[in-house]
Amino acid sequence: MVSTATPSPSKVSLGVRLGYAVGSFCTANFATIPGLLLLFYMTNVLAVPAGLAGVVLFLPKAWDLIANTMVGRWSDRTVSRWGPRRPWLLAGAAVLPVSFALVFAGPPLTGAPAAAYVGLTFLLATTGYALYEVPYKAMPAEMTTDYHERTSLLQWRMVLIAVGIAMSGILAPAIAGDTADGYRTMGISFGVILLVAMLASFFGTARAPFTAPQKSEGTLREQLAAARTSKQFLWLLGLSSAQTLGAGVMLAGAPYFAAYSLDDTSATTTLFAALVGPMLVTMPLWVWLARKLDKRGAMILSGSLFTGGALLILATPALGELYAHLCVMIVGVGYAGLQLLQFSMLADVIAHDGAVSGERRGGVFTGLWTAVENAVTALGATAYGWVLSAGGFVSSDPEHPVTQPGSAHVAVMIGVTVVPALITFAGVLMTLRYDLTADRLAAVTGGAGTTPSAAAVSGAETAGKDGGQPDVSDAHHREAVGRAVTSPGDDQEGDQSEDG
Repeated sequence: MVSTATPSPSKVSLGVRLGYAVGSFCTANFATIPGLLLLFYMTNVLAVPAGLAGVVLFLPKAWDLIANTMVGRWSDRTVSRWGPRRPWLLAGAAVLPVSFALVFAGPPLTGAPAAAYVGLTFLLATTGYALYEVPYKAMPAEMTTDYHERTSLLQWRMVLIAVGIAMSGILAPAIAGDTADGYRTMGISFGVILLVAMLASFFGTARAPFTAPQKSEGTLREQLAAARTSKQFLWLLGLSSAQTLGAGVMLAGAPYFAAYSLDDTSATTTLFAALVGPMLVTMPLWVWLARKLDKRGAMILSGSLFTGGALLILATPALGELYAHLCVMIVGVGYAGLQLLQFSMLADVIAHDGAVSGERRGGVFTGLWTAVENAVTALGATAYGWVLSAGGFVSSDPEHPVTQPGSAHVAVMIGVTVVPALITFAGVLMTLRYDLTADRLAAVTGGAGTTPSAAAVSGAETAGKDGGQPDVSDAHHREAVGRAVTSPGDDQEGDQSEDG
């Protein structure tokens, strides 16, 4: 990612779009496989009690609150010939693939000792994921100044996320089976996939444009305070957290739903196919809807589809397995929109903050975002584990199967339908308070669809552009934005324009 800012580019080349998008295999696999299989792995292979297993999944995420914000801050201030973000992609690639394989290595342990082992290796894996994912998510806001181009850019990312989720949801359970050896093979296989994807995204973004100020100012405390004062960021973080939590609960419950409600463990694979299939074909539709309804309207629609589809699954005992798959397809259509729109809106929030502040703080925003996202995803599995525990679910291992009580079967169904539906609907209600529309963002950033006079808002409220030059009256903003358009030979940060 080259460092010198270009004069308000609106388009991103196809090569850069694909180069960036391939990194989504890391996002999809690490977000999906632990959420889908790690709870089941501990309760049904390592004989870890469900309540303890849920806690183990959540505790490493407390560390994320520190690690993600620090990585975001570091990437904001990084000066490198590869740009501020890309060196961190390599750092993540050095840590995550190996630690991911270790999580599922299947040591000869059961119960509490096995829980401790999984907790430690999962902590290391989440650290590697933070090193990669935080700067990775900050990059789209810095590639283009166009509100709708960000959605188009992220469309490619979401298509490959769908492919990655399909790989995770279909291949991972098939490889893992229900044995420790199967899980070990799966962990190694997907560790290799993670490594290839992370390296490919590093090289694929070598020619990405860079439109942000050169680096952030102030202390980490001041940067975090700035994030907390962004109303748009806080509302987006809240509604996204609700969506992520709802999806996390449903994801953790999928293997249990297949095994105990459908009485078909192999249905986990077909359920995932029904979920991600719509993501592969509806992305152009959601891009179009985001233009017609604005992103907020499209987000409300997608959340409503997710909520409705989840509630419809309740009729599965009466209507059968095919009906369940059709309901999951409805959920998948809504999930596709949620995934695309929340990250496009995050890029808008970062661009808005950069225009107002004149500083590069996208890493701090994405650090907070990723920390909360990871914690909420883990909380989904934890919450489902609590629902199972409340229903009297009995943990076991393959050599000692047990018959679950009726209350456990009810808990399996409620946990995968009513609970995620209510949480996601809360996100729909929060979306009504989000107000960063295309016109409002363009008025601040001088982006597409805005007249020159509207773009030239004065002083600390804007960093308008006229032919790529900043139009600000405040000296601090003039200096900050001026660094972003300095030619490679003008200062020490010009070295970043060389490409790795």
